[in-house]
Amino acid sequence: MIKIIVDCFGGDKGVPATVGGAKLAIESFDDLEIVLTGDEQTIKDEMKRIGLKDRCTVVHAPDVISCNDKPTDVVRHRPESSMMKAIDMLRAGEADGMVTTGSTGALVAAATMRVGRLKGVSRPTFCPIIPTMNGRIVGVCDSGANVECTPKRLCQFAVMGSIYMKSVFGVKSPRVALLNVGVEEEKGDLLRKTTYQLLKNAEGLNFVGNMESRDLMSGNYDLVVCDGFSGNVLVKSAEGTALLMLKKIKKDISSRMRNKVGALFMKKMFKEEKEFMDYRNYGGSVILGTKKVIIKGHGSSTAVSVAKCIEQAYRMEASDINSQIEAAVAAYVEEKERAEA
Repeated sequence: MIKIIVDCFGGDKGVPATVGGAKLAIESFDDLEIVLTGDEQTIKDEMKRIGLKDRCTVVHAPDVISCNDKPTDVVRHRPESSMMKAIDMLRAGEADGMVTTGSTGALVAAATMRVGRLKGVSRPTFCPIIPTMNGRIVGVCDSGANVECTPKRLCQFAVMGSIYMKSVFGVKSPRVALLNVGVEEEKGDLLRKTTYQLLKNAEGLNFVGNMESRDLMSGNYDLVVCDGFSGNVLVKSAEGTALLMLKKIKKDISSRMRNKVGALFMKKMFKEEKEFMDYRNYGGSVILGTKKVIIKGHGSSTAVSVAKCIEQAYRMEASDINSQIEAAVAAYVEEKERAEA
């Protein structure tokens, strides 16, 4: 059995979304167990309401972390919070992975300070998934965990992200691109130019060159490597544009009667496009490089979104992804040392 902890507090939609997501995930996988952390009575009331009984337990953790709480204070002084209770259980080996929709800053601090990094990993990194125009997906690594990066760190992101795309999504040879201001090899600052050469010469990586931000959803790439500042701006710009376009289409349809009539004939298509463009349907951001599987879901996650996050955690653990990452990072370090010798 694979055991995943779900932090029930922290998200915008509260316990109904997390418990509802747990129910959907339990129904999808026969060898999945879920532990729910949060206020015991509130969680059990919701479980009873939706009929969630089998393979699901509750751990009482009444304290709630807000996005305004200082991350280091959360780690040191909030042991009864739903997130820290999940982190401590994970650290103690009482579960295989965890899912939370709570504070990103608190999660990064707790994952780094309490769970720890895999051997050889410089820094853990976030890797969210974005849909592409050819019906596939692209990973963005990093998207906010590391605002400042070195070329070595970016190369590790490429190694870890490639393994993630292979193991969880079945991409045989992920096409890796470096986010830059132009596609030419000589473009960018010193960080991008140095990283380009390292990626170009790294064995085992299918590096295809630089990528401009406008091509993120083109379908020409499977993984985009970038520092956390640039990646966060890239991902949020794409997500925000998609949601605003949906609102614009809805507004334009309701503005004229002929548009409303035409929309009736295209209702199915509009629904499909809405599902495609809604980032909440693609799970959350995985943290690659920690000793345990950790998924950070969107704060606005619905039950379906939480279920997708649990599925990500399940598939990562089922594929033993951390062992693969440790081996690949070790091989990369050896290759780099040989090149420098």
